[in-house]
Amino acid sequence: MNRIDPEDALQSARRFIAAIGAFALLFFVGCSTVHRVDAGHVGIKVSLAGSSRGIQDMPVVTGWVFVNPITEQLVTFPTSVQNVIWTATPHEGRPIDESITFSSSEGVNVNSDVSLSFHIEPNLAPHLYSRFRQTDLNALAYSYARNTVREAFSEVASTLPVHDIYGSGKSKLLSDVTKRVADRLGADGFVIDQLTINGALRLPQNVADAINRAMEATQNAIQAENRVRQVRAEAEQAVTQANGEAEARRRTAQGEADAILIKAHSEAKANEIIRLSTSATVLQYRALERWDGKLPTFNGGGQLPLLTFDVSKLGSGLDDATREKKLKELLAEGTQAAPSLPGNDPNPKP
Repeated sequence: MNRIDPEDALQSARRFIAAIGAFALLFFVGCSTVHRVDAGHVGIKVSLAGSSRGIQDMPVVTGWVFVNPITEQLVTFPTSVQNVIWTATPHEGRPIDESITFSSSEGVNVNSDVSLSFHIEPNLAPHLYSRFRQTDLNALAYSYARNTVREAFSEVASTLPVHDIYGSGKSKLLSDVTKRVADRLGADGFVIDQLTINGALRLPQNVADAINRAMEATQNAIQAENRVRQVRAEAEQAVTQANGEAEARRRTAQGEADAILIKAHSEAKANEIIRLSTSATVLQYRALERWDGKLPTFNGGGQLPLLTFDVSKLGSGLDDATREKKLKELLAEGTQAAPSLPGNDPNPKP
């Protein structure tokens, strides 16, 4: 059985301990020098020594980054959208009143809950860090960003009357404030995604009551004007309808009168034609034709009555030639005035 040399065992133990120490050293160095910048973040290398130390050289890095722990420092900024709210209620944002108050052109104080959504422009992250030496965006939002927003609200609102701020000018107020905030914070790397006024604006009660009364009076005036327009339109419609009905009645009466005149004229012409076409012989023949052959049962003992006609008055003093000529003219007028039936036109148009 071979005996273990104590010297060899001691050397083996020393080599093992040295290997463990070297591994531990490499692990420590690796952990200290290699870092990973996660997605949604941007890293900034800050030089701590040398001629380029401080803010002169701060490159933006992402992914796995090698950092010399002795001469360099890695600072990370989130680039995802951040949301903050400054409100009077303790149930949103921070449990203190951080609502924003500003004044109108009349000096009326207006209070509002405001929320802001923003993110950091990666290329401007070094400038933001060099100015504030702060990597906590929440701290920047609740201090620097809030002060900027409050100042912008005060500047814009001071040019607007309170009834515009509370009414139709609210959107203009918010638009102008958003532009000012974006210009000022944008120089430091803030990109404004959205600035909103949450809920209704809060005004002194007497001012709110006065504005509400003015709005109510305006609405009543608009309703009254609309009613006047409606009544005017209904009146014009009634007048138009009455005129139409009157015109219809007038035309109906005119038509009836024309029909009577036409009928009278036709009857007169027919009578004239009958008068001109009737002779004593014809009348005597018609009388005999209608006689039933019975003599009167009582005649007073005189001569039997017979129909007699004054032939001299039948033509109204006209001789036979003149009477026949006039009769032909009347008959010709009747033929020309009669409407032609379809298919009976002697000269049909092509």
